[in-house]
Amino acid sequence: MKTLPITSVELPSLERPDAPPSTRVHGPDFDTQLGQLLSGVETLQLEADDQAAKAALGGGNLHELSLALEKADIAMRVATKVRNKVVDAYHEIMRMSV
Repeated sequence: MKTLPITSVELPSLERPDAPPSTRVHGPDFDTQLGQLLSGVETLQLEADDQAAKAALGGGNLHELSLALEKADIAMRVATKVRNKVVDAYHEIMRMSV
């Protein structure tokens, strides 16, 4: 049987409230990563708007415009799917009995 090494698994802390704080290193917070995702989506949207404005004024490149629009569309779809997963997880947690 071949075993696979697990390099990083973070489990919730089950320490007592009066126990000293844990010394393990935490990765980036979920809200930080979500904020970076949304910032990236906004940047792609603004780039697509800029390319569309250039094309509307007779300048710019239609190829670059179509690429910028497609990138912005894909980023928005990913952000929407992440939001839906977060909402589903929230609803699942709210349905749990304590």
